[in-house]
Formats: sequence, C-alpha cells, structure tokens
Amino acid sequence: QVQLVESGGGLVQSGGSLRLSCAASGFPFSFSSYAMSWYRQAPGKERELVAAIISADGSTNYADSVKGRFTISRDNAKNTVYLQMNSLKPEDTAVYYCNAWRRQQNYWGQGTQVTVSS
Repeated sequence: QVQLVESGGGLVQSGGSLRLSCAASGFPFSFSSYAMSWYRQAPGKERELVAAIISADGSTNYADSVKGRFTISRDNAKNTVYLQMNSLKPEDTAVYYCNAWRRQQNYWGQGTQVTVSS
C-alpha cells in the first residue's frame, strides 16, 4: 500500500521558517524513479504546484511566488522529500501536499497545514 506521510507543518510568524518532510513507502518501483512535488491549496483557491524535483538529474522547478525562498530536496536512501521554507509570508498559508508521479502512477499525501501569521 502506497503511503505519503507529510509532517513539519504548523504556525509560524511572518519571516519565519519551516521544513516539511514527506516520507514515502509501499511504492511498486524504486522511490528514486518518481518525480516528487509539493503542492499547496489555500481556502477557496485551486491546488497549485509549489516545487518539484526529478531524481535522474536532480533538476528542480519552483513556482514564481516561492523562488528564492523555498528549496525542495530529496533523500532517496530515506525515501523522503523535503521542502525548506524560509522568509514565509501570510500568503503562504495553505495545506501543503506531497505528490509522487511516475508514468501511469500518481499518489498524494493527506496534507499538512502551514499557517503564517502577520
């Protein structure tokens, strides 16, 4: 059974930092073969891509709104992907979801709440 378990969310003041983790298990193929991403969804808004990382070449992609503030990374030995979030803003408040994608496979975590107070 595939599981993606996010952790590390919480309440932080504007300008603060948080580090999200997503632990993966039960994948039918090796964790390293999956593209891993973080998405977020704020109340009343659509889910949006925040950051993505591909294992093969280590390439990353970020939403313009988080470039220079967020960093995605992965540890294939631990089957874990991280999102380091610095200089947080109130508009970063959302539920953050971990996603794993491989051709014909797409998995989601249950989400972790991030709240940034002004």
